[in-house]
Amino acid sequence: MDKPTSKDPLHGKTLQMILEHLVNYYGWDHLGTKINVRCFNENPSIKSSLTFLRKTPWARKKVEDMYVSLIGK
Repeated sequence: MDKPTSKDPLHGKTLQMILEHLVNYYGWDHLGTKINVRCFNENPSIKSSLTFLRKTPWARKKVEDMYVSLIGK
C-alpha cells in the first residue's frame, strides 16, 4: 500500500527553499516590487529575510502564496 501524497504544495518545503526559489526566479529587485518589505529592498539577503519572515506571518503568507502560484504555472 502506497503512502498517500500530500496535496499541499508547501509540503516538505522549508521557508529557505521557497525563498531561494523565488529569488532565483525573480531576483531581489522584482521580489521587492511584488512584496514591498525592507528586507527585500534594502541590502537583501536570505538570512535577514528568513529572520523577518519567521516573525511576520502576513509577509510569510505572501511569500508562500507567490511560490504556490509560481509552481502552479
